[in-house]
Amino acid sequence: MQKLIECVPNFSEGRDQNIIRQITDAIRSAEGVSLLDVDPGASTNRTVVTFVG
Repeated sequence: MQKLIECVPNFSEGRDQNIIRQITDAIRSAEGVSLLDVDPGASTNRTVVTFVG
């Protein structure tokens, strides 16, 4: 059975879509990693992403 690790970091940016896109593009470019969810929060200025690999 292949092991899988889930990562759910919070980034201190929830408003600037360009920065959020740079973060998610970097995650997507990692071999063997799947980006599952992106949840930007403008009111808290935080973005939570979920990815596995």
